[in-house]
Amino acid sequence: MSSTIKLPKFCNHCGKAFIAQKTTTKYCGHKCNSAAYKKTKREEKVNAEFKNQQSKIVSASPVVTTETLSNPIAGNHTNLREKEFLSILEVATLLGASRWIIQRMIKSNRLPVAKLGSRTIIKRASIDNLFN
Repeated sequence: MSSTIKLPKFCNHCGKAFIAQKTTTKYCGHKCNSAAYKKTKREEKVNAEFKNQQSKIVSASPVVTTETLSNPIAGNHTNLREKEFLSILEVATLLGASRWIIQRMIKSNRLPVAKLGSRTIIKRASIDNLFN
């Protein structure tokens, strides 16, 4: 049984007036229907990626700040800023850099160090001189 109802409607995509034969018709034709479908799929994809990036930002490691500079490895020193001699890891934490960056600076003689057996120690004054 075919429908003889003719309903004047406006296309949800382009806004043109058209005559619909069903009450559920939203678009004036196949092109508008396809374009609207692609638009909604694209928006869903963008929103999913945005939520994914937001969850990565929230679950990322905490940023090193002046409050988080206390180091449990440092023994009885509670703050890295108070120590006169630092290890490579402590310098990396203090500067907010990786251990490998500090190693490269030592190898290129930009950061003077002293060796105590197998341990490498760095004078606090030499770190301060880097920025002068």
